[in-house]
Amino acid sequence: MLSRGVLHLSRVSQKTINKQQLRWFKVNSRVTSHDEYGSRSQEGSHDTSGSLLSTSAALVGSSLLTYWIVKKLKNDSATVYAKAASSDQQDISKAHTELRKDLPVYSMDQVGEHNSPKTGIWVTYGIGVYDITSFVPKHPGSDKVMLAAGSAIDPFWHIFQQHNTKEVLTLLETFRIGNLREDDVISTQDQDNPWAAEPKRHAILKPTAQRPFNAEPPASILVDAFLTPNEFFYVRNHLPVPEVDIKEYELEIDVELSDKTKSKKLKYDDLRKLPKHKVVATIMCGGNRRGEMMEIKPIKGLSWGPSAVGNAEWAGPRLSDVLKAMGVVSDETSHVHFEGLDVDPTSTPYAASIPLSKAMDPRGDVILAYEMNGEPLSRDHGYPVRVIVPGVVGSRNVKWVGRIVVSKEESGSHWQQNDYKSFSPSTDWDTVDFKSAPAIQYMPVTSAICSPANGDQLKADNGFITVKGYAWSGGGQEVIRVDLTADGGNTWIVADLDQVEKGTGRGRHWSWSLWTAKIPAKPGQKLEIWSRAVDDNYNSQPETFKNIWNLRGVVGNAYSRIKVEVK
Repeated sequence: MLSRGVLHLSRVSQKTINKQQLRWFKVNSRVTSHDEYGSRSQEGSHDTSGSLLSTSAALVGSSLLTYWIVKKLKNDSATVYAKAASSDQQDISKAHTELRKDLPVYSMDQVGEHNSPKTGIWVTYGIGVYDITSFVPKHPGSDKVMLAAGSAIDPFWHIFQQHNTKEVLTLLETFRIGNLREDDVISTQDQDNPWAAEPKRHAILKPTAQRPFNAEPPASILVDAFLTPNEFFYVRNHLPVPEVDIKEYELEIDVELSDKTKSKKLKYDDLRKLPKHKVVATIMCGGNRRGEMMEIKPIKGLSWGPSAVGNAEWAGPRLSDVLKAMGVVSDETSHVHFEGLDVDPTSTPYAASIPLSKAMDPRGDVILAYEMNGEPLSRDHGYPVRVIVPGVVGSRNVKWVGRIVVSKEESGSHWQQNDYKSFSPSTDWDTVDFKSAPAIQYMPVTSAICSPANGDQLKADNGFITVKGYAWSGGGQEVIRVDLTADGGNTWIVADLDQVEKGTGRGRHWSWSLWTAKIPAKPGQKLEIWSRAVDDNYNSQPETFKNIWNLRGVVGNAYSRIKVEVK
């Protein structure tokens, strides 16, 4: 059978394999080309083939790997840098591309023979050959690193580019033992680059990361319209954006609640023929406002501002209708998994899950969306189909959905089990136990000041300055009030709530509220303005980030604060 590391055909229909997966296939087929010589059998190590990088990234988006490497470099800096200094390489970022004349040349066949502690564990990067035998036992994910033994890490570093740092490359070079034979060097040109076909983005989006692309608009843009323009909607990608042929697209649905699995496939046109349901819902990244939390203590993760959020009208069939047609009945313990067509080098898709009770509740408004603000989804936002789960953290609103599984178990994906979770402020990377915390579903109440910006100088208009922002609460809770203070909480001003949903039942307020407040101000004043929102369960924001700091930097909902000077 085909190796899981080459192409995961059991999870993604062959008809729905997109160009992104074919790129990985081309890369991985060359990485494992030495198999035909019998150095690694398909029935042996290949069935579990993976990658140093994809699985290291599974340790909290590579945050744990980076933390461990930096810690190791600090502890062993003398040894590491002494070895690095003894090499001929002046620029560590190019070391893997340059010939080391003092070292021997190895073929890929020879590298492939070193895939266990008994034979030694070798990997290649660029034209470098590295013996990481001593490194693996000390690595926090040693069992995962072993999946890359005897292979090349180039295709994985295409995608997990956070490893291209001075610290990581310096550490890698200390393990170099040779040069890869010229005929075996893997091309890293754009035709095999998984990022080569990324969509164009509006220049107004400010990237927090380029690969994978993550970006947010200026906060002031958010309060200009109740529905966020598609081009200005924040982008949160975990992997390269897949290229999907709409004619070949199929959504696979498997119901695994009994010994006998029920399966169904729906083409794009099949979904379009189902009753169309529209829902206006806000989507917020779990790491929204992480940059503010980082001011308390460093966090491994993207430094999001307050704009990793947007509000749109989504349209498509209800997920509950699709599942009911397959005989699914709601219960309190089962789950619905969503798998995207965006895949890592081992063809493992981005995946997440929600409770079945949420998916089956008609008042939960979970849909398989193919439209956003009246237009077909763009590639960055999930074309051709994505899941919209109103009131739930953005990470469960899976884009480019290719497979749905109804299961008795929660999704076992890295992003469900080891990423979007929060912990005590005293929990660090040495003590964290991801199994001890539930995956984030409903987001807490929050607000953010979007205009003016922190540090702005502005003129008062008839003794007032105008402050604008948004407020939202997960789980469908209605924001009933936004309070602002400019004197440290001695007095509070209640904002006017604009464009709040009308005629919506309690528990179905999926959209944000935009708000405006007039703050008394005099020329020459320096003001610090705070905002806090209150929802209809009377949940309110905590005052500071200090007591809600967590090592993943998620569910950050402390008071929003800005400092301005009045001219």
